[in-house]
Amino acid sequence: MSHINHNERPAMDSAIQQMADYVVDYQSQSSEALETARYCLFDALGCGLRALHDEECLKHLGPIVPGATYDNGVPIPGTTFALDPVHAAFNIGTQVRWLDYNDTWLAAEWGHPSDNLGAILACADYANRHLGQHYTMFDVVQAQIQAYEIQGILALENSFNRLGIDHVILVRIASTAVAAKLLGANRQQIASAISNAWIDGGALRTYRHAPNTGWRKSWAAGDATSRAVRHALMAIKNEMGYPSALSAEKWGFYDVINRGKPFAVPRAYGSYVMENILFKVAFPVEFHAQTAVECALHLYEKCKQHIDDIERIELQTQEAAMRIINKTGPLHNPADRDHSLQYAVAVALLYGKLESHHYSNDTAADPRIDQLRSLMHVAENKQYSHDYLDADKRSIANAVKVIFKDGHHIDSEVHYPIGHRRRRDEAQPLLRQKLIQAIKAHLRDDVCLQLLTLLEDHEHFEQTRICHFMDLWRSV
Repeated sequence: MSHINHNERPAMDSAIQQMADYVVDYQSQSSEALETARYCLFDALGCGLRALHDEECLKHLGPIVPGATYDNGVPIPGTTFALDPVHAAFNIGTQVRWLDYNDTWLAAEWGHPSDNLGAILACADYANRHLGQHYTMFDVVQAQIQAYEIQGILALENSFNRLGIDHVILVRIASTAVAAKLLGANRQQIASAISNAWIDGGALRTYRHAPNTGWRKSWAAGDATSRAVRHALMAIKNEMGYPSALSAEKWGFYDVINRGKPFAVPRAYGSYVMENILFKVAFPVEFHAQTAVECALHLYEKCKQHIDDIERIELQTQEAAMRIINKTGPLHNPADRDHSLQYAVAVALLYGKLESHHYSNDTAADPRIDQLRSLMHVAENKQYSHDYLDADKRSIANAVKVIFKDGHHIDSEVHYPIGHRRRRDEAQPLLRQKLIQAIKAHLRDDVCLQLLTLLEDHEHFEQTRICHFMDLWRSV
């Protein structure tokens, strides 16, 4: 029998080692990043509570085998479930992502960094209850900043979507790194776990695009985080890593999936992503459509009595939106509709608002929606596309122009959504209100007050034990 001599193996790929070094060595001192992380955490969990109203989401929650229990397990927010960390990560990640209402990152690749919270909360809570760790919420938000950073920096100039690979690959990578750290892995074990996560390859984007758009786009993040936790748990048992998982000739990730190119890492890992994260404050719709909906709402009062007088609607948007959410023809289900620029704009023009229930079959049966969609013409604005990738702007611009049969027109243009860094002061009161609505629908009034106190008092929040924090979100 041949013997594998690990001492003869090459050094770990630099891209993997950089991630491992970052999660071991870095601690954010940015007050902006720490405050933003706190809001991201509460907002994501609020989104998870809202998702409990959706029957399709509920079908995916709970133990993987009905009736299976886990002694002193990780609490699943808004439910009575307590699960092992792998399935807890799936549950929390699925809840957070279900309504497409959680925070967002847009660059060459797109994604939702709060998807990583499934792994972070599951591992931190499990480590406290079972591994003798004493993590506070300060430790949690540090892990959160790191996961956001890994996912976001890799997304800046590496477009996995152009390869047909779904962005949740970056959730799995980032979650694996921080989950391994939270579970007590050392530097080498963390790197080994990350290498295994890359070897998993990537899920196809099939489920995000017609004619196959479906519910998997809402549980794909939960799947990625649960896979990450599995890798992390194996790492602390010294599961071997694969040093050239990325760079190996012919069989490595670069050659097999990335067309032979190494990743571009245009800036060092720090807290840039958290400081520039985008919140979905007012509209549960794919983020490239956020400013388009805001434009439509600006025009609502002048349109609502004259829908039948509209001759044409012109939409200008960014190149990314052209590829993701520019949809004509039939929209088969809510998962299809919440990724349609035209559908979202039509609803906003007709109803003066856009909420999750507007993607239901009942609302979609309104014939005026398809009537307006048929009048829409979507085009890329090259300047919008340029500013979208500009590191100092990071705009997500849209413009809507409504032209009436008598020749007159009205229009609106918005470059930065409410959830943008440039509109933080405007967003925070709305984020609080969004959270309050979600909590009051599922938790007791006294718990609601405790959670809002933690949101406002950062010192109290950072000193709170993770297991106490998670217990507050239990349904009783």
